[in-house]
Amino acid sequence: MNYIYIVKCADGTLYCGWTNHLEKRVAAHNSGKGAKYTKSRRPVELVYYEEFETKEEAMRREASIKRMERAAKLELIAKTGRS
Repeated sequence: MNYIYIVKCADGTLYCGWTNHLEKRVAAHNSGKGAKYTKSRRPVELVYYEEFETKEEAMRREASIKRMERAAKLELIAKTGRS
């Protein structure tokens, strides 16, 4: 399974990415090995994710979310009740 995810950083910013192992990726972000952006903004909290059959589908959705404005991302997160 492939996932897109949004994590909320300690400074309140949002980071979107994709992975094929969600728990491991979030743990990597929190250990400082996930992404350069999140390394200095730990801890991060998983606030949203979607599942996809293929890597290509997940990457397309990730690109779509990254183009969204912050307000749209927060609305997406709010629909899941995880914020």
